[in-house]
Amino acid sequence: MSDRALLARRAKPVAVVVLLAAGALVLLGTTQTWLSLAVAQTHGELEVAGSEAALLAQPLAIAVLALSLVLTLVGRVLRYVLGAVATAAGVGIFAAVLPVVTGPPVSSYAATVTESTGLAGEEAISALVSAVTATGWPLTTLIASVVIVLGGAFVLVTAHAWQRGGRRFDATHAKPSSGPVDPIDSWDELSHGEDPTR
Repeated sequence: MSDRALLARRAKPVAVVVLLAAGALVLLGTTQTWLSLAVAQTHGELEVAGSEAALLAQPLAIAVLALSLVLTLVGRVLRYVLGAVATAAGVGIFAAVLPVVTGPPVSSYAATVTESTGLAGEEAISALVSAVTATGWPLTTLIASVVIVLGGAFVLVTAHAWQRGGRRFDATHAKPSSGPVDPIDSWDELSHGEDPTR
């Protein structure tokens, strides 16, 4: 089998699986605890979920999951469009998560602290929070965002070589019926995806 034929057979499922897996991992990550906060004044410890620490990560992950499924159905032009969208979504997730990994800014946990204590404003929250501990989920999500970028780029590079979807329902492949229409034969033709009226 030639390299081109192998690419045509494998590129599409590889791209779809990579984007699905990475998108699912980001979505899972945003539901987990990313930050543990030590809060003064008897508030104890607060936990911040990924969906609150990086607001854009969850909706972008859902978009990646949706477009990876749509990729299995569309033609060449839309493959390029969806590949570009996947790449952009991966970059967006990366940009949203990176500050939390490198050193959580007050904005990543301000909403959680305000909801628990009633205090607002970055200075007041900074004074109230004595320690911030990150879990492994922000880094995991960051890595998954890089995989999404690579998956989107892979779609852009290989979309021209993907095999078309099945031709089962193409009009050019429909068999013309000959003779009278038998109900049992018609049912069998329908079961095989053929139109018995042609």
